[in-house]
Amino acid sequence: MERFLIDGRSEVLIDRDLVRRDVLPSRPDREKMALFTQPGARHIATMVAAGAASIEVHQMNLPDRDEAKTLAIAGTAYEWLAEVGIGRHDTVVGVGGGAVTDLAGFVAATYLRGIEAVHVPTTLLGAVDAAIGGKTGVNLGGKNLVGAFHHPSRVVIDLDVLEKLPTDLKREGLAEALKAGLIGDASLFSDIESSGLKVDLSAVVPKAVAVKARIVNRDFRESGIRALLNYGHTIGHAIEIAAGLPHGHSVAVGMAAAGRIAEDLTGFAAAHRQRTAIVGLGLPVQVDGVARRPVLDILMKDKKRDASGLRMVLLRSVGDPLLLPVSDAAVDLGLTAIGIT
Repeated sequence: MERFLIDGRSEVLIDRDLVRRDVLPSRPDREKMALFTQPGARHIATMVAAGAASIEVHQMNLPDRDEAKTLAIAGTAYEWLAEVGIGRHDTVVGVGGGAVTDLAGFVAATYLRGIEAVHVPTTLLGAVDAAIGGKTGVNLGGKNLVGAFHHPSRVVIDLDVLEKLPTDLKREGLAEALKAGLIGDASLFSDIESSGLKVDLSAVVPKAVAVKARIVNRDFRESGIRALLNYGHTIGHAIEIAAGLPHGHSVAVGMAAAGRIAEDLTGFAAAHRQRTAIVGLGLPVQVDGVARRPVLDILMKDKKRDASGLRMVLLRSVGDPLLLPVSDAAVDLGLTAIGIT
């Protein structure tokens, strides 16, 4: 088993057959588990519930993907938690993809001013990114505009679950793993670059988690370097909303845009390698039929915009990122490179 400790209080466990064990950290005063899941993960949720035989388990089923990440769903969840009698000593468990762990984490952070959360990501995207690091949130016009920082006490990553994922979900998660390599581990980038979809997840997942853990340990509340984890997400999130693309596909296109901007601003010489690696995963590097105006309107609401303008994560080289304010002309360059004219 591999174990990472984040911020001294949140442990990430990576192993096989973990969902058949008791996923909860030992605590004698816990009486109930409030388990949030989604349609594609209910069989995993059943195993998680069975492993917690000594406590009372209540389950709420959420919609798929970002349909789960709304204030309306959060409100329903609060009412349900009160109805089943979840107290401060109890635990919220999110079993599913990144949208489920985002919503479950947000609800745990804000119900009774904060109760324990445990995440069991069942998608590769959730395992290498969304479930780790204590960022929670729901969408409000833009991505994650309402949220809170709240570390899960434990994140349980079962490699057996991830290796059985369909190709489309594996592809989405590898977009985030590729991002982790590009910003913090050249060997991870090379692994994915050379093997594509056939890459060994037992090597990729710990490396990607290590990148995120290292950054979050230095900057939990994103006052500085944690923003580097947003590589590809600035333009990617806008495309995700405007075009309705899945998150991993949107991040892939966003990285292609950022790569083109970095070629111009930082002299990033590996933009073509990055683009080739993205294509090798079967992910897009451009979008068709998306108007520029809606994308620009969404970028105006981006959380990383300040008085100096829109700040974007760019690369000087693989593993060497920086956060820079970018001009409207630079944004135009990136959008044109991905087919948004």
